[in-house]
Amino acid sequence: MAAPNWPRLAYSAALYALSPLIMWRIWREQVPTYSRLQRLGMCLDPLPSAPRLWLHCASVGEVRAARPLIEGLLERYPRHSLLITTMTATGAQQAQALIHEQPESEQKRLVHRFLPLDYPGAARRFVDRVKPAMALLFETELWPNLLHACRCQTVPVAVVNGRLSSGAYQRYRRWRPLMTDALANVSWLAAKSPEDAERFNALGCRAEVTSVVGSLKFEIPPQDEVLEEGEYLHRQWGGRPVWVAGSTRDGEETLLLEAHAQLRKRHPNALLVLVPRHPQRFDEVAYLCRDEGWLLSRRSEQQVVTEQTQVYLADTLGELALLYAAGSVAYVGGSLVPLGGQNVLEPAALGRPVLSGPSIENFTDVAEPLLAAGALVLVDSPDALAEMLMSYFDHPCDAQQKGQAGLAVINAQQGALKRTLHGLGKLVPQSLAVSPD
Repeated sequence: MAAPNWPRLAYSAALYALSPLIMWRIWREQVPTYSRLQRLGMCLDPLPSAPRLWLHCASVGEVRAARPLIEGLLERYPRHSLLITTMTATGAQQAQALIHEQPESEQKRLVHRFLPLDYPGAARRFVDRVKPAMALLFETELWPNLLHACRCQTVPVAVVNGRLSSGAYQRYRRWRPLMTDALANVSWLAAKSPEDAERFNALGCRAEVTSVVGSLKFEIPPQDEVLEEGEYLHRQWGGRPVWVAGSTRDGEETLLLEAHAQLRKRHPNALLVLVPRHPQRFDEVAYLCRDEGWLLSRRSEQQVVTEQTQVYLADTLGELALLYAAGSVAYVGGSLVPLGGQNVLEPAALGRPVLSGPSIENFTDVAEPLLAAGALVLVDSPDALAEMLMSYFDHPCDAQQKGQAGLAVINAQQGALKRTLHGLGKLVPQSLAVSPD
């Protein structure tokens, strides 16, 4: 009889002790069309046919970044279906939007479900029900009981686009015995950078199963259709100076509105498109704008942007790329407040100059090449943000050059998808895949 795994037993006991708090959070994160029993590894019907691949992404950003991989897996494994799981409600909505954007023939091979909570029984039921030919965990989604359940049922596990920031590494290091046990279940880890690989190895991942393949976030296809739709939207707004603040967080909108007020002293017809990251804050942000006296239109209510509109609240989901394309300058949120930032590649892929606050520690791997090329500029205050906005609107040719520099960086960094699919091919019988070009 195997000896008890004390780190994982202690971890599971802590989860059970925290169940009331966890279930309260899950109650908030639920989508009405999904059964909450999915969080316990139940109610997974219907699933697409076997053989089946399973890809887990935490939330919105990971689903977006995983899109090239999802489409690559569908192409390379035509006999497989693909189950996508997420942890958050917004991630679920992003996954559904991605599925609906696929050709009808591919939609039948794709399905989304919520990831079960990492209780031992829930993890065991989920893996037993799904029976994946391979499990793929995106970035840093290391759930000890789910990984153990995969090992018990001989499911190969790959961590793709593996990312472990310095801060996350310090947190995980406090639980090193638990993480070493979890990482022992990983068949292949595709790290984004040598630094990420070193941190995973320091936590206990075996060097022989670790590879550095680059970041899948750079695998962004041409955005011609989105750009065309964005330019049409810009014309509808009268061709005025437009800047888009995407994925904004609590406490940040006040700072952005302060910068917008300064910008409008030089460009009185400037429009701010405000895109809060979390849907539960849409009304809160609307009240904030109106309390401060801004003339506001809301996209969810199909309110027209008139000449008098000063702020456009984009309180919808799945339209961030379109909105970035409709503006001339992009600000990426979660960064003027100390929350680690968001993905600065999304607007850069549209040829837009990108601004961000100084808090970008969650995205340093993709931010650094953009910073080096001048396509990304960090600002540390509303005053600095307003100054950069004025500069770009005063000198549109300079803004365009910065945007093109960002596109050049993205094109130069591509190749991670091909290397990732090659590595994954070693985990799934080649008879079930088609040969890569």
